[in-house]
Amino acid sequence: MRLSSLFGPTAAEFAFLIQLWPIMNLIRLTQGVNYTPVPAPDLDLSKLGQVALTGDFDSISLYTYEQQSENAFATNGTQALITQLPNGDFATTAAADGYIKALCPFTMSNGKLAGVIVGGNFTELSGTPAQGIAMYDVTSGDITPLDGLNGTVNAILCDQDTNTVYVGGQFSGANSTNAVAWVGMSGWANLPFEGFNGPVNSIIMEPNGNIIFGGSFTGLGNSTTVMPDQLDQQVINIASANISSSSNSSTPGFDNPSNVICKTNGDDGPGNTWLLEDNSPGWWRADMNFGYEPSLLRVWNTHQDGRGTQTFRFTAIPIDGIMNFTYTDPDTGVEGHCDALCPLSSQTTVPYQDFRFINTVGMSAFRIDISAWYGQGGGLDGIELFQNGKFDSRLHLESSLILLDIFAYAVNTSNEPGCANIQYGSNSTATGPWTVTPSLQSNSEYLSANLIGPGVSTDGVSVTFEPDIKQKGNYSVTMFTPGCIQDNTCSTRGIVNVTGTYAADSASGPPTQTTIYQTNNYDKYDLIYQGPVDASSDSFRATVTLAALAGQQDGVTLVAQRVQFNLTDTTGGLNGLYEFNPNANTTGSNFSSSAIDSAGMGLNAGATITTIQVLNNMTYVGGNFSNQDAGFENIFSIESGNSTALPNGGLNAEVSSMIPYADLLFIGGNFTNTMNGSVPGLNNIAMFNTTSQTWEALGAGVSGAVDSIVSLTVNITTDQPEVCISVNGFFEEILATGSSKAISVAGFAIWVPTQQNWLQNLNLQSPAISGQLSAMTNVTGSSTLLAGTLSSQDLSAEDAVSLTPNPLGINALKVGIQPQQIGPVTRKRAISGQNTTGVVTGLFYNNAGVNVTVLGGAFTATATNGTAIDNLAFLNNTGSNPGIVSGLPAGLDSDSTFLALATTGTVLYAGGTVTGNVNNAPVNGLIVYDMGLASYSYPQPPAFGGIDVAVNAITIRPTKSEIYVGGNFATAGSLGCPAVCVFRNGAWNQPGNELGGSVSAFAWQGDNQLLAGGNLTINNNATTLATYDTSKTEWTALDAASNVPGPVTALGPADDVASKFWVAGKSTNGSAFLMYYDGSQFMSIGDSLGKETTILGLSVLHLGKNHENNGLVPYNMILLVTGQLSLPSFGNVSAALFNGTTFSPFILSTSGNGPGSISKLFSANGVTFQSAGGHMAVGFVVLIALACALGAIFLLVVAGIFIERYRRKHEGYTQAPTSYFDKTSNMGRIPPEHLFGRLGGSREPPML
Repeated sequence: MRLSSLFGPTAAEFAFLIQLWPIMNLIRLTQGVNYTPVPAPDLDLSKLGQVALTGDFDSISLYTYEQQSENAFATNGTQALITQLPNGDFATTAAADGYIKALCPFTMSNGKLAGVIVGGNFTELSGTPAQGIAMYDVTSGDITPLDGLNGTVNAILCDQDTNTVYVGGQFSGANSTNAVAWVGMSGWANLPFEGFNGPVNSIIMEPNGNIIFGGSFTGLGNSTTVMPDQLDQQVINIASANISSSSNSSTPGFDNPSNVICKTNGDDGPGNTWLLEDNSPGWWRADMNFGYEPSLLRVWNTHQDGRGTQTFRFTAIPIDGIMNFTYTDPDTGVEGHCDALCPLSSQTTVPYQDFRFINTVGMSAFRIDISAWYGQGGGLDGIELFQNGKFDSRLHLESSLILLDIFAYAVNTSNEPGCANIQYGSNSTATGPWTVTPSLQSNSEYLSANLIGPGVSTDGVSVTFEPDIKQKGNYSVTMFTPGCIQDNTCSTRGIVNVTGTYAADSASGPPTQTTIYQTNNYDKYDLIYQGPVDASSDSFRATVTLAALAGQQDGVTLVAQRVQFNLTDTTGGLNGLYEFNPNANTTGSNFSSSAIDSAGMGLNAGATITTIQVLNNMTYVGGNFSNQDAGFENIFSIESGNSTALPNGGLNAEVSSMIPYADLLFIGGNFTNTMNGSVPGLNNIAMFNTTSQTWEALGAGVSGAVDSIVSLTVNITTDQPEVCISVNGFFEEILATGSSKAISVAGFAIWVPTQQNWLQNLNLQSPAISGQLSAMTNVTGSSTLLAGTLSSQDLSAEDAVSLTPNPLGINALKVGIQPQQIGPVTRKRAISGQNTTGVVTGLFYNNAGVNVTVLGGAFTATATNGTAIDNLAFLNNTGSNPGIVSGLPAGLDSDSTFLALATTGTVLYAGGTVTGNVNNAPVNGLIVYDMGLASYSYPQPPAFGGIDVAVNAITIRPTKSEIYVGGNFATAGSLGCPAVCVFRNGAWNQPGNELGGSVSAFAWQGDNQLLAGGNLTINNNATTLATYDTSKTEWTALDAASNVPGPVTALGPADDVASKFWVAGKSTNGSAFLMYYDGSQFMSIGDSLGKETTILGLSVLHLGKNHENNGLVPYNMILLVTGQLSLPSFGNVSAALFNGTTFSPFILSTSGNGPGSISKLFSANGVTFQSAGGHMAVGFVVLIALACALGAIFLLVVAGIFIERYRRKHEGYTQAPTSYFDKTSNMGRIPPEHLFGRLGGSREPPML
């Protein structure tokens, strides 16, 4: 389009000033959380006019609180407790090594806040080991682990009246499963029903005080029984153990303790029997590389030569505890008990004896001590251990509750031994670079795969577990993951995809997939399946495959340890819902009296309840279920004891999360419409109006499943924070609706109820927030506490902002720059070894009332008229209609990148890696554009030539119409003109012939000398800085440049003639350098910046308040360093202020889910310098001295007049003579040479 109205009426930039100093006090501070304000830098920008910052960012903040950062949100499955800063940003207060799923303020009945209960699948919170649950002190930040649970906590309810915390999830502990209570500060207490036989997902209190539990269970913990078809189904592998013994027989063939392993025939003889020395006690020991909980010991006694063991004891290691057994006496058939003296029969008709463990005890080794013997000494023919059939320790022995646990290990030596001749023994197969890792602090050895190095990828890296399932039934399947601290892999742990196949018929048990993040610091386990599992057969084996998730970065570490199959009951009188009366002393098995329990039983078998909410005395239940009789699916309500379908039959797929807001319910899940399909736009997120009983769409919804909905406060405007609704899940877009286009998001979107629109759709300058939230809670006397992982900055802005003084603030420059898409960007170009995106450079054109901002770089924007703009944009703020955005006419390649801009009059010189065809002629490196005519100048300068042509710097010679262009090129048209070329009078000219290499930056040292920095050569001698004398047309290397450790990429003058300046770049070792030239030598700042630092811009600015004097920065000025900086004491920043001794964070930014960068600061007026002491230039001193002299003369004359008048008054008046002498005759007496003879002579300077 033409820029026809560039100097006519245009629209003003929409300026929404984020005033961060003085500090906003919109949000109440969290009690006890120390928000430390940062003193505002007293920058004096008043003489610069308009000021702007360019870079590669999509969000930006001024640094106002020490808790701010550029940290990305976590994508490795870890979350944290999050609080909100007074400026609206979010800060982490306590990091976890896994998910946080529930929060609850534990306020005691006396009104005292004990802390916030935090639940999830973490193993550590804020550096404190905590298995799934802990208490967070909002005053001190201390973490108190609530030890005693093993597993994952999904739901928490705090009851202030009874000082009770109800906890639900998938765990065991305190003699309960999946539900338990924490009472007061005394600890865990079993609920009367001792939990459930399946996971709990939601807990809520009804108005009548009853507690509702929702989940995937069918019975209570104290009434659910399941009897395996066969006890002790799994053989513990002793064959792979390290076997040792004492007092071995000296008889060959009988002295090896390994003789008794895998021997089940009871035959005596050499190689089959292990004997002790005659008449000597002894012991036999097995040390495994895995842990186990045996349920049965089987012992074959020897009868070799009349010998045999009479009594023994079994010691569990490492606890060194003597085990208690029950056994059947083979002589009498009577059941007995034993511990330290367990008897063995000497009858040859007794092949073996079984000893059942009374207590379930974990061990990794055991020892059998033989204390008495038959004949001449003791010995054994065989030993076997079994597990899986054990009494539940929660119940009395006579209740006969049996639990069946079957394990499959990644390390095959921990699986059932091959010598046991088991038809479908547990085993595993591994593909990829797996190695065995010692158990360390974990339960067993495990496999590790370090996917590091050339040619290593995640493809085909997997472990497949095959359990020995002997009994078809309903199982819960759990994946165990060893912690990362023990093997020092926390920084590289990756993500795995777990696929399970559990049934021969896919219709009855389709394969399932689960993603598991392996970043846990300590051992954890995840429930990956609950449902039917078929028994092993010749045609089917249940399998669980752990595989590397595709698309992970190089260098990840994966681990695989074991899978557990636990047989559970399917019939217990419940179906996902249970109502508990805390005032009742007992619980019964008659659930029909409860409307809640009955509502669950009316659902389809295997219903899953994921979320429950109570709003206006109505209970709403969501999940994955249906009720064909009542005609609803996945959501219903309960009121006055009746289950009621919501309008239109509910929703057509699973509901995962609900939260109330006023009289509305926000509902998320995997649905697309109501059950009858009558309300379009309900894609994965919906709003239900409980007053009007109607469904409402949130725009057109989002493109994927919603996992959680969490409310949070957002500063929609500077003076009014609003409660908004965050939508979190597995989606990539906010779907298009009406005039609103689809918006790319990374699983996080914010709905603004007052605007009835997505925040991302609103034309407001608002905070930038990205990440995931999983839970929130309000704490009395404190701010809201959130759980999740967030990255936030004060302002959502793309690549360019203005900087305003008094108070210091930032505005987004409304140029319509489009967000960069995640993944490869085709318009990126490699420049100086780096990928360049965003706005690189800019300038203000202010002349004759015209106000235009020009931005150049590598970006895509949308013009005011809706057309696309590539890489160079004009923002016209002139006249009564400011804010008009336009771009260049067609002709340039879309992947061009602009790196340097300059103007003379209305003519713009724009350079970079610019290619295309303008006015039917090719261009390369530079274009010339007439802003007044809104067209390319004709003709264009001849194109640059060379390899990887790039124009990096353009400057106009003071007082001359000469354009100096620097960069990486060899020719300008047909003219040889490497590194620097001058455009004068419509033609290229080579300034001297000594220079070569590549120029990155310019600075004029007066009117006639140009300083250039880069990777240069002078007469083929390498240098980083050179000066050009325009009068001599000669380049000279700066003498001190040899002390600069690498090519100069940024240059900032430190006085008016750049005789002093700052330089920055990358050293040959890859680290960043920053140095000051004082006119004779360079001074380095040392190692004040991290190695990852990249400096892109340097600007010396005035201060309103002086700092302490030093030899680098005058005390009335400060150095602004921009780029992507790493401050060792802080972290990443995009801009920092350096006072000569210390770096202070100034601006933080992010781009995508990572640190952003600031390219440069540009302003309408240049910086003027004066000495730090306040002394003025000599010219000003002379003028002031002259004025003082004239003033003194005037005063002397006036004084003389008064004195003369006074004299005359006292001496009397005398009339002046009226005749004059002949002046002409006197003049004629003076020789002419006395008048003019010395005018042409030399004069000595005046003495000052």
